[in-house]
Amino acid sequence: MAATETLKNTAEKFSVASNQAFKDGVEKSLTALAEANTHSKKNLEAVVASVTAATKGAEALGAETFAYSKKAAEEQVAAVKALASAKSIQEAVELQTAWAKSAMESYIAQISKASEIVSASIKDSVKPLNERVTASVEKFQAAR
Repeated sequence: MAATETLKNTAEKFSVASNQAFKDGVEKSLTALAEANTHSKKNLEAVVASVTAATKGAEALGAETFAYSKKAAEEQVAAVKALASAKSIQEAVELQTAWAKSAMESYIAQISKASEIVSASIKDSVKPLNERVTASVEKFQAAR
């Protein structure tokens, strides 16, 4: 009878311990899954923010390019009209030279503006992704 009671107590202790271990394992798994879901959600949000910033940059670049093209076309029309009204070849050459210089300066300024827009767009696009990478590295280092 004592052996049976000891066996019963041992079985109950084993059962309680295995149930607790299983419960702890499930809780740890659920916690890890919740953390992974949160991490994935933040990663997705960072990608969306990055794409949004890139899209805004592309829109700004497109708008700037369109405005420049329109202005350049208007300046070309004005230059052609001025050339047509030139009284001499000397005056035509001077007008052409002045227009070419102005067009080149305008083009260089436009390239500079476009470069600034692209640079800012890249910076804004990469920022949310860099933040997620930093967060991941910190998390992994903390887990060590």
